[in-house]
Amino acid sequence: MSIPMTAPEVLDREFLELRAKILELASSFDRFGRASGSVTSDPRLERLHEALDVLKDTNDDRAQQVQLIFSRPYEDDWREKYGL
Repeated sequence: MSIPMTAPEVLDREFLELRAKILELASSFDRFGRASGSVTSDPRLERLHEALDVLKDTNDDRAQQVQLIFSRPYEDDWREKYGL
């Protein structure tokens, strides 16, 4: 059985990859700002901002919360709706 890593060990292992991902996100948002036109009222951008807010929380279920932001709500009749 493996021994779980400590928080400092996880940070040591994940820091550079997380840093790179954050820089990639920042550059994407910079491209929105420099491009012509506006996406401020686009619901996809609103979801991205909502997901970023979740990341700043200290809850242990951030991945689940972000997944739910980008998921469709459950519908009982989904089979009929999609012809399955």
